[in-house]
Amino acid sequence: MPTPEQIAEFLRVHPDFFEHNADLLLNLQLPHPHGGRTVSIGERQLVATREKVKLLENKLAELIHFGEENDALSARVQNLALRLIGCGSLDTLVDTLYLELLDHFSVPHVAVRLWGVASASEALPEFNAAPDDLRGFIVAMSSPYCGHHAVYDTHLWFGEHAPHLKSYAIVPLRNEKTFGMLLMASESAERFYPEMGTLYLARIGEVFAACLARYLDFLPAGDPPGE
Repeated sequence: MPTPEQIAEFLRVHPDFFEHNADLLLNLQLPHPHGGRTVSIGERQLVATREKVKLLENKLAELIHFGEENDALSARVQNLALRLIGCGSLDTLVDTLYLELLDHFSVPHVAVRLWGVASASEALPEFNAAPDDLRGFIVAMSSPYCGHHAVYDTHLWFGEHAPHLKSYAIVPLRNEKTFGMLLMASESAERFYPEMGTLYLARIGEVFAACLARYLDFLPAGDPPGE
């Protein structure tokens, strides 16, 4: 007696077998995939087709959901860009970024550090000194960082909240050169995770850096160290 594998191979080699033996199809009975009863080949194929259609419908619904989320995020990023562009001073620009990220992006903790610039507003915390090794790290970044570990103790910038922070995002700020960083943090480990996309983070950084450049006097290349 031939084995099931031999029968399957025979049917693959002779796909026209049932065309010449159509009466066999009428008598073949297969177990129903969701019950104990038997069904014809046609019914079994119909059940299989319905299941495939259901899987495709679920996949399509998932893609539509992701598309809607992406559209909503894109709109929020555009609105943020417009708000930043409309700011009339450095103080207003920084405050607007912090408030927008909190209110519309659910980012509870945000900090900015700037270097290599001279400004009349150096009393701002954004001009607090950043270590040379941190500057070098930011300069070397090719894209924003997302993950569960702060770099160079930057979590300490958030004071009493530091022990509770579980995820971070770092965005370099650049024009012709890197002159600062945008740091975001959250108590949720799922807020910024290593596999998340960074396209919109990069765009936010680009717009914010371009707006900052309107109010900053950049020092000559090579000052300070780390550039």
